[in-house]
Amino acid sequence: MTLHRRLVSSAAALFLLAGVLIVANLPVLDVSVVVVLLLVVVGFVALTGIREIRLAVDAMPVAIESTSWRTPARAWGMRTLGSLQYRNFRMLWWGTMVSSSGDWMDQVALNWLVASVLYHGLDAAVPVAILNACRAIPILIVTPFGGAMADRMERRRLMLTTQTAAMIMAFILATLVATGVTQFWMVLVIAVGRGVMNSFNAPARQSLISELVPAESLMNAVALNSATLNLTRVVGPTIAAAFLATPFGVAGAFYFNGLTFVAVLVGLMIMDIPPNPGRRRRANIFADMRSGFAYINRSTVLRPLVLLAAVPMIFGMPYQAMSALVARNVLNLDGSGYGMLTAATGLGALSGALYVASLGLNARKGRLMMMGLLAFGGCIMVFAASSWFVLSLVAMVGIGIAQQIYLASNNTLLQLHAEDEYRGRVLSTLFLSRGTVPLGTMVASLLSTVIGVQWALGLMACGLLVVAVITGFMAPRMRAL
Repeated sequence: MTLHRRLVSSAAALFLLAGVLIVANLPVLDVSVVVVLLLVVVGFVALTGIREIRLAVDAMPVAIESTSWRTPARAWGMRTLGSLQYRNFRMLWWGTMVSSSGDWMDQVALNWLVASVLYHGLDAAVPVAILNACRAIPILIVTPFGGAMADRMERRRLMLTTQTAAMIMAFILATLVATGVTQFWMVLVIAVGRGVMNSFNAPARQSLISELVPAESLMNAVALNSATLNLTRVVGPTIAAAFLATPFGVAGAFYFNGLTFVAVLVGLMIMDIPPNPGRRRRANIFADMRSGFAYINRSTVLRPLVLLAAVPMIFGMPYQAMSALVARNVLNLDGSGYGMLTAATGLGALSGALYVASLGLNARKGRLMMMGLLAFGGCIMVFAASSWFVLSLVAMVGIGIAQQIYLASNNTLLQLHAEDEYRGRVLSTLFLSRGTVPLGTMVASLLSTVIGVQWALGLMACGLLVVAVITGFMAPRMRAL
């Protein structure tokens, strides 16, 4: 049995067991049991993943020369992990896995610092909201500049600069906490700095992938990168929780996060990337930004792809925030049940990314993107209509799968159809569109106060389905990509 099947079957069994216990209102399912279940899933993914990666990489030289493999596991490994045969991408992949885990750990520890150390109880609600706004607002403002910079200078050098700055900020914050001199304004300054660094780093990292693998392996590399980011969504907070429960506390979590940047910095430094003579430094960065938007606007392929990248952020992604209201007011769940719903989405997202990575080179990416968008809206519709926990759990797994299939396909198409001179600016629109998630969440929240949370989610899902259907009929070229 392949890693993908073992992952889905084992994790699904764990979640189903927990769901039965919740439905039965058994007292044995408390927060500690949920944490144990999550640790089992994470351990399973880590142990089997490392083994399969080792087998796949060992088999790669043989597989390149022959189309037959010794075992089904190696065949799956070659198909799903094929882009890891390229050393430069492998270095980026490992570095991303470690540093992204640190980023998620940092988010948990930072919120905990404000909510439980600097403030207490209900008094922490507003400071936590301000903190997260300070992290998000720079992304909306600075990301276009980050995309332009990714096209103006060597992307690896840009990442080295941003990751070094982020590492320094992590150690500064850790030292402030360890010495007991932390004030709220200091945390906000660090949060703004992190947001700015992410605005430059994210477009550079995504556009760098196309320089590390050939075009035929790009979809596999993008999907593996997405799988890694989704795995770290579980691993990072788990590590943070472990630190918070030890004498090392919040300061230890921040110090550990600083150390995780070493992995990506080392990986970037040992890459062997030939210089790109076609990339040149231009005088006016604002002119670069305008030319990037003009390039997207005049492209009959990129323009609809960029618009489609923003659609699920407005109509679909608010399900993440609204699921808490559904869990509490519709399903009558406690924190453990809500944790199960969130973890189910992460499991689905990881499975969806692995599925995309396992597809062959000739996969119809446009059709896959449209099917993923339709499934995304359909699964949100099921989740909105469900009043049964087990069905809601299954719907959340489906949401995660469809979401990743759609996003990975859209990302790949953008990279394939963007010229290298404009690739950083084109991909920056992906992260810029993610800034519209709070707008969609606000609309969904307002609708829920008028028509109820289930009807509000259902209406947003309908909007997602309508856009998918209209795009399918009005832009048939998207399906043919």
